Amino acid sequence: MRMDITQQAFGTLPDGRQVQQYTLKNKNGMVVRIIDFGGIVTEIHVPDRDGNFADVALGFETVEPYLEDSPYFGALIGRYGNRIGKGRFTLDGKTYQLPTNNGENHLHGGAPGFDKVLWTATIQDDGLALRYRAADGEQGYPGNLDATVVYSLTDDNEIVMRFSATCDQPTPVNLTQHSYFNLAGAGQGDILAHEMTIDADKFVPVDAGAIPLGPLAPVTGTPFDFRKPRPIGERIGQPDKQLRHGTGYDHCWVLNKPDAGKELTRAVHVCEPATGRVLELFTQEPGVQFYSGNFLDGSLTGKGHAYAFRGGFCIEPQHFPDSPNQPEYPNTILRPGEVYRTESRYKFSVAQ
Repeated sequence: MRMDITQQAFGTLPDGRQVQQYTLKNKNGMVVRIIDFGGIVTEIHVPDRDGNFADVALGFETVEPYLEDSPYFGALIGRYGNRIGKGRFTLDGKTYQLPTNNGENHLHGGAPGFDKVLWTATIQDDGLALRYRAADGEQGYPGNLDATVVYSLTDDNEIVMRFSATCDQPTPVNLTQHSYFNLAGAGQGDILAHEMTIDADKFVPVDAGAIPLGPLAPVTGTPFDFRKPRPIGERIGQPDKQLRHGTGYDHCWVLNKPDAGKELTRAVHVCEPATGRVLELFTQEPGVQFYSGNFLDGSLTGKGHAYAFRGGFCIEPQHFPDSPNQPEYPNTILRPGEVYRTESRYKFSVAQ
């Protein structure tokens, strides 16, 4: 059955190209809006336990703030999500230097990354397909990369994201989705009372520049243990070196996965107690970057609200940061003839 997807103009880029917004609806009244610029999810309308709908995605009503100010609100991220130390990696004996856009490191594919390009959108029976060709040498990466992301909305209130890519030279690939959520409603205060569960026994410790130290660390006895539901704010202020490095939570958790590794499993469960709204992340990825909105400071305004300090959280399914420089981490190198494929789902429900 064809999905309910409609299209309307959203704005114009400085070079005159038009940006379109696509609205996905399901039989429960859930609404998701996505623009072809950056593949950005601009709105997610879901009910609370009393049936009242609210938009739980941080974002903007017009395209202009997404061009400059946005801290990756709702965006597709690539060619490599998260950080690469000093913007350098060596592949098949050749060293590549990428632009450094996060201190001395490379973050989220550079500037512009996939979050700031216009994707080619196609409405398909199975969802909204977005395609982008990253040219050989774009942001310093080797090879042409043809990336496709298909967004769909199920009647189980799941946003399904299917990523695929092919290349003509070996290249690092780590695509992800960077929505910021506040389950009380975008702009409705901070997210510190949200109760979070992460199915992970280990996480990736980082240095002061958020680059992995190498070895994985157990979460036991640390503020990073979310194996049972805990409020995000409960331990965020503890005098912990890793929390200092992230200015709060901004780390990759190593998901507990069966040996085969590529099953779609539940990674994260988040509940907002006052409204009962629940968000679960299901993913095939080995890790999830949980970011607690530490750099939001109230200066960004969207949808009639200022986005306050820790006013949104991100749960980004992905491979581990700096993997091209960490041979013991799961592989992130795509080679010609291979197809990069991964699926993740954001599922919304309510706790009674």
